[in-house]
Amino acid sequence: MIKPVAYRRKLEGKSNAHLIAFDDGRDYVVKFFQAGFEKTLPNEWVAYCLARYLGLPVPFSRLVEIPEDFTAMIPDYNQFTPAQFQFASLYVPNCLDGHQVTNVSGIVNAETLAGIILLDYWLGNRDRTRKNILLQEDTKDVYHLWIIDHAEILGSYNWEIPSIGNLPTGLRKSAAQRMMAAFIEKEEEFTEYLELIQTIPIFLIEEIVSTIPDDWMLTKEEKKAMVTVLLKRRKKVLPKLLPRFIKKVYRPLHE
Repeated sequence: MIKPVAYRRKLEGKSNAHLIAFDDGRDYVVKFFQAGFEKTLPNEWVAYCLARYLGLPVPFSRLVEIPEDFTAMIPDYNQFTPAQFQFASLYVPNCLDGHQVTNVSGIVNAETLAGIILLDYWLGNRDRTRKNILLQEDTKDVYHLWIIDHAEILGSYNWEIPSIGNLPTGLRKSAAQRMMAAFIEKEEEFTEYLELIQTIPIFLIEEIVSTIPDDWMLTKEEKKAMVTVLLKRRKKVLPKLLPRFIKKVYRPLHE
Protein backbone atom coordinates (compact mmCIF):
# COMPACT_ATOMS: atom_id res chain seq x y z
CA MET A 1 0.00 0.00 0.00
CA ILE A 2 1.28 3.47 -0.85
CA LYS A 3 2.38 5.78 1.95
CA PRO A 4 2.01 9.55 2.35
CA VAL A 5 5.24 11.55 2.10
CA ALA A 6 4.23 15.23 1.97
CA TYR A 7 1.22 17.37 2.78
CA ARG A 8 0.31 19.84 0.01
CA ARG A 9 -2.77 21.83 0.96
CA LYS A 10 -6.42 21.79 1.94
CA LEU A 11 -8.87 21.88 -0.98
CA GLU A 12 -12.09 23.82 -1.31
CA GLY A 13 -15.42 22.23 -0.45
CA LYS A 14 -17.40 21.03 2.55
CA SER A 15 -16.08 17.47 2.47
CA ASN A 16 -12.74 18.51 4.01
CA ALA A 17 -10.48 17.10 1.27
CA HIS A 18 -6.71 17.43 1.34
CA LEU A 19 -4.03 17.15 -1.33
CA ILE A 20 -1.29 14.74 -0.24
CA ALA A 21 1.80 13.39 -2.02
CA PHE A 22 2.47 9.64 -1.76
CA ASP A 23 5.54 7.50 -2.27
CA ASP A 24 4.37 6.37 -5.72
CA GLY A 25 5.33 9.85 -6.92
CA ARG A 26 1.76 11.06 -7.38
CA ASP A 27 -0.57 13.44 -5.57
CA TYR A 28 -3.97 12.30 -4.31
CA VAL A 29 -7.07 14.08 -3.06
CA VAL A 30 -7.73 12.41 0.29
CA LYS A 31 -11.04 12.49 2.12
CA PHE A 32 -11.05 11.45 5.76
CA PHE A 33 -13.76 9.76 7.77
CA GLN A 34 -15.42 12.36 9.99
CA ALA A 35 -18.46 12.85 12.18
CA GLY A 36 -21.45 14.46 10.50
CA PHE A 37 -20.30 13.18 7.10
CA GLU A 38 -20.39 9.46 7.91
CA LYS A 39 -21.60 8.30 4.50
CA THR A 40 -19.12 10.37 2.47
CA LEU A 41 -16.48 7.66 2.17
CA PRO A 42 -18.89 4.74 1.57
CA ASN A 43 -20.65 6.84 -1.08
CA GLU A 44 -17.37 7.77 -2.77
CA TRP A 45 -16.15 4.18 -2.82
CA VAL A 46 -19.33 2.64 -4.22
CA ALA A 47 -19.76 5.37 -6.85
CA TYR A 48 -16.13 5.02 -7.91
CA CYS A 49 -16.31 1.25 -8.31
CA LEU A 50 -19.51 1.43 -10.37
CA ALA A 51 -18.18 4.28 -12.52
CA ARG A 52 -15.00 2.30 -13.23
CA TYR A 53 -17.04 -0.75 -14.21
CA LEU A 54 -19.01 1.40 -16.65
CA GLY A 55 -15.80 2.86 -18.10
CA LEU A 56 -16.62 6.40 -17.04
CA PRO A 57 -13.97 9.12 -16.63
CA VAL A 58 -13.49 9.10 -12.87
CA PRO A 59 -9.93 9.57 -11.55
CA PHE A 60 -8.25 6.40 -10.32
CA SER A 61 -8.99 5.95 -6.63
CA ARG A 62 -7.90 3.69 -3.83
CA LEU A 63 -8.06 3.11 -0.10
CA VAL A 64 -5.05 4.44 1.81
CA GLU A 65 -3.70 4.37 5.34
CA ILE A 66 -2.54 7.65 6.88
CA PRO A 67 -0.35 7.22 10.00
CA GLU A 68 -1.40 9.18 13.09
CA ASP A 69 1.80 11.24 13.15
CA PHE A 70 1.17 12.36 9.57
CA THR A 71 -2.51 13.08 10.23
CA ALA A 72 -1.52 15.37 13.10
CA MET A 73 0.13 17.72 10.57
CA ILE A 74 -3.12 18.25 8.66
CA PRO A 75 -5.25 21.35 9.37
CA ASP A 76 -8.51 20.51 11.17
CA TYR A 77 -7.29 16.96 11.84
CA ASN A 78 -9.21 17.03 15.12
CA GLN A 79 -12.42 16.84 13.07
CA PHE A 80 -11.49 13.39 11.78
CA THR A 81 -12.83 10.18 13.31
CA PRO A 82 -10.13 7.51 13.72
CA ALA A 83 -10.25 4.97 10.88
CA GLN A 84 -7.71 2.62 9.35
CA PHE A 85 -8.54 3.57 5.76
CA GLN A 86 -9.31 6.83 3.97
CA PHE A 87 -10.49 7.48 0.40
CA ALA A 88 -7.85 8.77 -2.02
CA SER A 89 -8.51 9.95 -5.57
CA LEU A 90 -5.69 10.64 -8.02
CA TYR A 91 -5.19 14.37 -8.51
CA VAL A 92 -5.68 15.37 -12.14
CA PRO A 93 -3.45 18.39 -12.92
CA ASN A 94 -4.11 21.27 -15.29
CA CYS A 95 -7.89 21.16 -14.93
CA LEU A 96 -10.60 23.76 -14.56
CA ASP A 97 -14.05 23.12 -13.17
CA GLY A 98 -17.16 23.75 -15.20
CA HIS A 99 -17.66 27.23 -13.72
CA GLN A 100 -14.20 28.33 -14.80
CA VAL A 101 -14.55 27.47 -18.49
CA THR A 102 -16.62 29.85 -20.60
CA ASN A 103 -16.28 28.23 -24.01
CA VAL A 104 -16.37 24.49 -24.71
CA SER A 105 -16.43 23.58 -28.38
CA GLY A 106 -15.82 19.89 -27.93
CA ILE A 107 -15.42 17.00 -25.45
CA VAL A 108 -12.88 14.38 -26.56
CA ASN A 109 -14.48 11.64 -24.46
CA ALA A 110 -18.06 12.54 -25.38
CA GLU A 111 -18.91 8.85 -25.76
CA THR A 112 -18.99 8.57 -21.94
CA LEU A 113 -21.35 11.47 -21.23
CA ALA A 114 -24.61 9.53 -21.50
CA GLY A 115 -23.21 7.07 -18.97
CA ILE A 116 -22.37 9.87 -16.52
CA ILE A 117 -25.91 11.23 -16.67
CA LEU A 118 -27.44 7.80 -16.14
CA LEU A 119 -25.03 7.04 -13.29
CA ASP A 120 -26.11 10.22 -11.52
CA TYR A 121 -29.77 9.35 -11.77
CA TRP A 122 -29.14 5.74 -10.80
CA LEU A 123 -27.20 6.71 -7.68
CA GLY A 124 -29.46 9.59 -6.73
CA ASN A 125 -26.58 12.06 -7.03
CA ARG A 126 -27.93 15.48 -6.12
CA ASP A 127 -24.58 17.19 -6.51
CA ARG A 128 -23.57 17.02 -10.18
CA THR A 129 -22.87 20.72 -10.48
CA ARG A 130 -20.38 22.45 -12.75
CA LYS A 131 -17.94 22.38 -9.83
CA ASN A 132 -18.00 18.60 -9.84
CA ILE A 133 -16.83 18.17 -13.40
CA LEU A 134 -13.22 18.85 -14.34
CA LEU A 135 -12.18 19.97 -17.80
CA GLN A 136 -8.64 19.18 -18.93
CA GLU A 137 -7.77 21.03 -22.14
CA ASP A 138 -6.80 18.80 -25.05
CA THR A 139 -6.69 21.41 -27.81
CA LYS A 140 -8.03 24.96 -27.85
CA ASP A 141 -11.53 24.93 -26.31
CA VAL A 142 -11.66 21.13 -26.57
CA TYR A 143 -11.51 19.23 -23.29
CA HIS A 144 -11.32 15.83 -21.64
CA LEU A 145 -14.08 15.71 -19.03
CA TRP A 146 -13.63 14.08 -15.62
CA ILE A 147 -16.25 13.53 -12.92
CA ILE A 148 -15.40 13.99 -9.24
CA ASP A 149 -17.01 14.21 -5.80
CA HIS A 150 -19.67 11.58 -5.23
CA ALA A 151 -20.06 12.25 -1.51
CA GLU A 152 -23.76 13.02 -1.92
CA ILE A 153 -25.04 10.05 -3.85
CA LEU A 154 -28.11 8.42 -2.29
CA GLY A 155 -29.23 11.94 -1.50
CA SER A 156 -26.78 12.84 1.26
CA TYR A 157 -23.39 12.43 2.92
CA ASN A 158 -25.21 11.30 6.08
CA TRP A 159 -28.18 9.35 4.70
CA GLU A 160 -30.23 6.97 6.81
CA ILE A 161 -32.12 3.86 5.71
CA PRO A 162 -35.59 5.50 5.53
CA SER A 163 -34.28 8.38 3.41
CA ILE A 164 -32.62 6.26 0.71
CA GLY A 165 -35.82 4.32 0.34
CA ASN A 166 -37.53 7.53 -0.74
CA LEU A 167 -35.03 9.16 -3.10
CA PRO A 168 -36.40 11.54 -5.77
CA THR A 169 -37.54 9.85 -8.95
CA GLY A 170 -37.96 12.95 -11.11
CA LEU A 171 -35.72 15.02 -13.33
CA ARG A 172 -33.53 17.64 -11.71
CA LYS A 173 -32.18 20.90 -13.02
CA SER A 174 -28.46 20.55 -13.65
CA ALA A 175 -26.45 22.92 -15.81
CA ALA A 176 -23.63 20.36 -15.85
CA GLN A 177 -25.91 17.65 -17.22
CA ARG A 178 -27.32 20.01 -19.84
CA MET A 179 -23.82 20.89 -20.96
CA MET A 180 -22.90 17.22 -21.26
CA ALA A 181 -26.13 16.36 -23.07
CA ALA A 182 -25.32 18.94 -25.73
CA PHE A 183 -22.25 16.92 -26.75
CA ILE A 184 -23.95 13.51 -26.91
CA GLU A 185 -24.22 12.75 -30.61
CA LYS A 186 -26.66 9.85 -30.68
CA GLU A 187 -29.75 9.25 -28.60
CA GLU A 188 -28.99 5.53 -28.67
CA GLU A 189 -25.99 6.07 -26.40
CA PHE A 190 -28.37 6.46 -23.46
CA THR A 191 -30.01 3.11 -24.18
CA GLU A 192 -26.65 1.38 -24.48
CA TYR A 193 -25.57 2.59 -21.05
CA LEU A 194 -28.96 1.75 -19.54
CA GLU A 195 -28.58 -1.84 -20.77
CA LEU A 196 -25.05 -1.99 -19.37
CA ILE A 197 -26.21 -0.77 -15.95
CA GLN A 198 -29.08 -3.24 -15.91
CA THR A 199 -26.77 -6.16 -16.70
CA ILE A 200 -24.25 -5.54 -13.92
CA PRO A 201 -24.34 -8.80 -11.94
CA ILE A 202 -26.14 -8.49 -8.62
CA PHE A 203 -23.31 -10.32 -6.88
CA LEU A 204 -20.85 -7.67 -8.15
CA ILE A 205 -22.91 -4.86 -6.64
CA GLU A 206 -23.08 -6.83 -3.39
CA GLU A 207 -19.33 -7.45 -3.52
CA ILE A 208 -18.55 -3.75 -4.01
CA VAL A 209 -20.68 -2.79 -1.03
CA SER A 210 -19.16 -5.58 1.07
CA THR A 211 -15.65 -4.15 0.54
CA ILE A 212 -16.55 -0.94 2.40
CA PRO A 213 -14.15 -0.91 5.38
CA ASP A 214 -15.72 -1.92 8.68
CA ASP A 215 -14.44 1.16 10.52
CA TRP A 216 -16.47 3.41 8.22
CA MET A 217 -19.27 2.29 10.56
CA LEU A 218 -21.78 1.15 7.96
CA THR A 219 -24.06 -1.43 9.54
CA LYS A 220 -25.09 -4.68 7.87
CA GLU A 221 -28.59 -3.26 7.55
CA GLU A 222 -27.27 -0.12 5.83
CA LYS A 223 -25.16 -2.15 3.41
CA LYS A 224 -28.20 -4.27 2.58
CA ALA A 225 -30.29 -1.13 2.09
CA MET A 226 -27.63 0.31 -0.22
CA VAL A 227 -27.76 -2.77 -2.46
CA THR A 228 -31.56 -2.84 -2.38
CA VAL A 229 -31.95 0.77 -3.50
CA LEU A 230 -29.37 0.36 -6.29
CA LEU A 231 -31.22 -2.67 -7.64
CA LYS A 232 -34.60 -0.95 -7.32
CA ARG A 233 -33.53 2.26 -9.03
CA ARG A 234 -31.86 0.56 -11.97
CA LYS A 235 -34.92 -1.61 -12.59
CA LYS A 236 -37.83 0.72 -11.81
CA VAL A 237 -36.56 4.30 -11.86
CA LEU A 238 -34.04 4.57 -14.70
CA PRO A 239 -36.30 3.06 -17.40
CA LYS A 240 -38.97 5.68 -16.59
CA LEU A 241 -36.60 8.61 -16.14
CA LEU A 242 -34.59 8.11 -19.31
CA PRO A 243 -37.43 8.76 -21.81
CA ARG A 244 -38.35 11.91 -19.88
CA PHE A 245 -34.76 13.17 -19.90
CA ILE A 246 -34.47 12.54 -23.62
CA LYS A 247 -37.77 14.30 -24.33
CA LYS A 248 -37.38 17.28 -22.02
CA VAL A 249 -33.61 17.89 -22.01
CA TYR A 250 -31.75 16.02 -24.76
CA ARG A 251 -33.97 16.53 -27.81
CA PRO A 252 -34.60 20.26 -27.27
CA LEU A 253 -30.82 20.77 -27.23
CA HIS A 254 -30.42 19.01 -30.58
CA GLU A 255 -33.44 20.27 -32.49
